Amino acid sequence: MPDPKPIPSFPLLLQRFFVEHLGSQRAVSPRTIAAYRDTFRLLLSFAEAKIGKAPTRLALADLDAQLILSFLDHLEKVRSNGARSRNARLAALRSFLKYAAHHDLTALPVIEQALAIPMKRFERPVLGFLSRDEMQAILDAPDARTWAGQRDRALFSLMYNTGARVSEVIGLRVGDVLVDGSSVAHLHGKGRKERSVPLWRTTTSLIRSWMRRLDHPGKGHFLFPNRGGGRMARSNVTQRLELAVSAATERHPGLARRSISPHTVRHTTAMHLLQSGVDIAVIALWLGHESPATTHMYLQADLAMKERTLNRLQPTAAAPHRYRPPDQLMQFLMSL
Repeated sequence: MPDPKPIPSFPLLLQRFFVEHLGSQRAVSPRTIAAYRDTFRLLLSFAEAKIGKAPTRLALADLDAQLILSFLDHLEKVRSNGARSRNARLAALRSFLKYAAHHDLTALPVIEQALAIPMKRFERPVLGFLSRDEMQAILDAPDARTWAGQRDRALFSLMYNTGARVSEVIGLRVGDVLVDGSSVAHLHGKGRKERSVPLWRTTTSLIRSWMRRLDHPGKGHFLFPNRGGGRMARSNVTQRLELAVSAATERHPGLARRSISPHTVRHTTAMHLLQSGVDIAVIALWLGHESPATTHMYLQADLAMKERTLNRLQPTAAAPHRYRPPDQLMQFLMSL
């Protein structure tokens, strides 16, 4: 009989997980690898302080449920991470443990207990979005007489038109957007997914004018560059949007009390499409959602908006009435 294969050590398993599994077999994006890398850097540093073992001396059996739960608790209480960040770290650990389970059968009992750790539930805030008048005021706010203002007008218009993520819009090249004939933007989204979104005439006109002002209009150059001609940073887009919102508050003072980010523009696109009667499956394709289920949050937000409107339309003559439980047991149940 052939000799059984030797059980790989934890350091070797972790290296294979990143190089072979994530890099070659699954071909995940560099962002995913970076997120998983940071998770294990935090975990290994925590484990060294917790159980006194250097990362190279750790065994797979050391990553038991108790250690992982302590690590997750450390993230929330010491590093002040929210439930979303905690769950993202746990998802990375789960991915590795599922991979490791196929290579070290002796650690299966420990792995099964660790995999049983649940994701933490958290409250999802109601989506914030802008009215059509508010969105138009922001689009009109940048000064079209300046280089940056003309760029921002075209940038924000394309973001609203396509519902693009910040990473998608700042990565656009001149050749990714067609403004002759059938105007369309080819977006490169998360997970290397690509989608093509048609452009409105107003957006097409703004982009066509902006392209004529570019110093380097070659197809490989960024469509919305920074002053140096390079790629805009996410923080740069956020800053430029804040300036536009500040200018738009003259027409809509209520904007000053709201927190508006580039992702708010994406939510606004989805809500305006929904309110216009566009099918939710089409909106999912428009936004680049992997599943239409992700887009259901916009439907829920729209229903909440309708309910608030209905409450404001209650007859003014109707006296408010609150339900009063008939006895103590019912009062107890109502208090839960």
